[in-house]
Amino acid sequence: MTIKPMLVYNPTAGKGNAGKILPRVQTLLGERGFESDLVLTEGVGHAQALGEQAVEAGVDLVVVAGGDGTVNEAINGLMNQPLNGKKRPALGVLPVGRGNDFAFGMGIPQELTQACDILAGGQRRRIDIGRVSGGDYPNGRYFGNGVGLGFDTVVGFEAAKMTWLHGGASYLVAVIRTIFKYAKAPVYEVTLDDGVLRQPFLMVSVMNGRRMGGAFMMAPDGDPSDRTFDLCLTGQVSQIRILPVAATFISGKQGSDPAVSMRRSRKITIRAIEGSIPAHADGETICTAGEQLTIEILPGALDVLTHSNGWQA
Repeated sequence: MTIKPMLVYNPTAGKGNAGKILPRVQTLLGERGFESDLVLTEGVGHAQALGEQAVEAGVDLVVVAGGDGTVNEAINGLMNQPLNGKKRPALGVLPVGRGNDFAFGMGIPQELTQACDILAGGQRRRIDIGRVSGGDYPNGRYFGNGVGLGFDTVVGFEAAKMTWLHGGASYLVAVIRTIFKYAKAPVYEVTLDDGVLRQPFLMVSVMNGRRMGGAFMMAPDGDPSDRTFDLCLTGQVSQIRILPVAATFISGKQGSDPAVSMRRSRKITIRAIEGSIPAHADGETICTAGEQLTIEILPGALDVLTHSNGWQA
């Protein structure tokens, strides 16, 4: 008997818009002959449990309709569950959340009709998965898009408080708010494959994908299958310069700023020397004031449905 793909659908994604468009999603998938078993998520952690169940049941494909948080939960479910001789399910994504950064970095179109075409096409490509240990997750948490530390994380905390803006607009407003809350950079010791950096860092982004916050191109040339992370390291910036520097991240041209360094590494350890580490993975809080994090890459750990001709949709 053929097991249908599991469609993990978060009706609260996109400030509840995902629930409103569910009939359209079902119509689009039906028109393409894509059959699945629909399961609506019921709260925090449910998508992870469903991912674990899919592995145990031998499901070949799990499609996640939601935002980055729902996708992150599902990835943790798929990666946490022992395979016991089974094959790990592939991951499909319908980006119906706010930022949809994972989908963007994986070359999955943001437009719903095109995203459904990707599912119907069935083209799979293998991607790397990251794992971050420390903070609230001493045993580790998986991520697909990236880990942000410092200013970036505080921006995310501020954006999450907003109910009147969506996507990139909420993050732009959050940047302005954070300028006044997080102007002094903590001192981190950052250990990379090729050396150690010890200095004030306003922000550290460790990317498997390309974009964070719905608008900020932390790794404009990122490739989620190249077995290494792209890092964007921002040193101390005067308060008056924070907004102009942040604006360069939208175009992906921040590497030309003397305060920003672009590096690559397979493993990263970050230790707080002065201050602490606020951090997130795929927008999910790892810690608000951590002391040390270790981030490592798991090459070719998961198959995703995407374009056959590249990662940039």
